[in-house]
Amino acid sequence: MIIAVDFDGTIVTHEYPKIGREIPFAIDSLKRLQQDYQYQIVLWTVREGVELEEAVEYCRNRGLEFYAINNNYPEETSKDGQPRKLKADLFIDDRNLGGLPDWGIIYRMITTGTYFDPVSDEIHPEYTIPKKGFFASLFGK
Repeated sequence: MIIAVDFDGTIVTHEYPKIGREIPFAIDSLKRLQQDYQYQIVLWTVREGVELEEAVEYCRNRGLEFYAINNNYPEETSKDGQPRKLKADLFIDDRNLGGLPDWGIIYRMITTGTYFDPVSDEIHPEYTIPKKGFFASLFGK
């Protein structure tokens, strides 16, 4: 599974262009998803240049390495004038409809395939996140 994660407001508090305080359990949750489930974590952020390098280094110093940064895979290069399109199974971003649940809930949702209802503030197993079939995971459909 490929998980795209935002930086400002998701891994750290919003203080752009500075780096904010780490949001509790954000980095630990992402590291566990990598280690325990071999999920590929992609940093998907508007940061560029020095600010992007600082964000990557901040995570690296805490033991979080990304599969790719603002790309689908490490070797990809974006073409000038064309918008980037990321192929990820899940996006974790503070700008989600309903906001960003706490990282404990995010981790449980991903590892159990359940749905979080921001209105009731509960996880509902009856609304499961669809799992990709074998061929869909191979061919990205």
